[in-house]
Amino acid sequence: MGELTARIDAALKRFGRVAVEGEISRPKTVASGHVFFTLKDARAAIDAKIWRGQLQKALPPGMKLEDGARVVCHGTLDVYAPYGKHSLIVDRVEARGIGALLADLERLKAQLREEGLFDQRRPLPRFPRMVGVVTSRDADAWRDFLRTRSLRWAGYPVRIAHSRVQGKTAANEIARAIQALDRSGVDVIVVCRGGGAIEDLWCFNEEVVARAIHACSVPVVTGVGHETDTTLADFVADHRAHTPTDAAQTVLPDQRAIRDAIDRQSAYLGDVIERLLAHREERLARAGRSRALNFPGVLVQERAQRLDGLGRRARASLEARIAERATRLERMASRLERQSPLARLARVEERLGALHGRLQSHVDRRLEVAGERLGRAGASQVAAMERILERATRRLEPAARTLEAVSPLAVLERGYSITQTAGGVVVTDPTTLAKGAVLKTIVRGGEVESTVVEARAKPAKE
Repeated sequence: MGELTARIDAALKRFGRVAVEGEISRPKTVASGHVFFTLKDARAAIDAKIWRGQLQKALPPGMKLEDGARVVCHGTLDVYAPYGKHSLIVDRVEARGIGALLADLERLKAQLREEGLFDQRRPLPRFPRMVGVVTSRDADAWRDFLRTRSLRWAGYPVRIAHSRVQGKTAANEIARAIQALDRSGVDVIVVCRGGGAIEDLWCFNEEVVARAIHACSVPVVTGVGHETDTTLADFVADHRAHTPTDAAQTVLPDQRAIRDAIDRQSAYLGDVIERLLAHREERLARAGRSRALNFPGVLVQERAQRLDGLGRRARASLEARIAERATRLERMASRLERQSPLARLARVEERLGALHGRLQSHVDRRLEVAGERLGRAGASQVAAMERILERATRRLEPAARTLEAVSPLAVLERGYSITQTAGGVVVTDPTTLAKGAVLKTIVRGGEVESTVVEARAKPAKE
């Protein structure tokens, strides 16, 4: 058995690399990270494996192995000896048919998500004035929608925009129907279709439909296929319903529920009004039984007595305050009289008179003492001053004689003179004088003013 299995394995190895096209069935990722699935067609099936280390390289970006996807798997054949089963070890996967479309869809989905088309979530109006529906008028989805409308609110305003919901031209028709309803003034738009194969629903995965939904000025609700079906339109819409019936329940108000709510609120409001009226009646009855309304004269008499008491208290309080203020004024007048300028001036004059007498007697005594001291010291001080003057005179006499001897005035007394220019400069060199210069000559008896006629220098000695 082992030898046979080895020969089979060697024979399969001689095939080398193979490319097998088929439909994926039951894809499964185990805990170790390896991926196992079955590749089948109408006539046969083969187990396939992608090892964890080859997974990122084997699958194109954005591609997922999904049940029913048609692919081409590249790899080598292998035999697992313990079970005697052969399998395909896959190292590259290519999408085919719907599989290729799914790969393109994933790329488009990533692009639209990056552009922000999946982030729009506007609130739905609670009571839309007009509901627009994009679907085929011959489809079960439209009949389901109308049936749900009859159950929730018969005759509620609904406007249909007919469009194919399957086929090559369906996507463009759906986009145009959405745009037409948006221009017609509806408050909310429902895009719906019944269930079907993924190929039948593919028009709702087209980019033109997604962009038409995103550009719509009113909220859009999608109800395409069954609960498990998800299309690109569902990601862009403001709200996704699982089915057309669910979409109708989402946008159409429930008249019965609203009436029940109104009835409950009416009952609650009636109960509140009754309790309020009962409370007011009770207050009115108590007021009717009150002594003030039944005997108004007594109330007036009580108020008058109260006013009299308040008046007496006010007068007594006022008189007490007046008496207190009068006493305070008397005390302040007495203090003011004691502190008046005339009284203070009289006290100051009296004090000044006493101080003046004391000062006069003190001065007289000091003068007497000083006179006595001066009398004793006067004679000795005068004699000392005379002696000082005499010594100073004797010291100044030689200096006076010397000064008198060298004085220019003494020279003038002997017949000499001093000649100066008009500016007061003593003339010592006649050559410095210009003809006509004004001179001043100082002599013993005064000054002589003259003009230079001629100036000659003293002849040099031979």
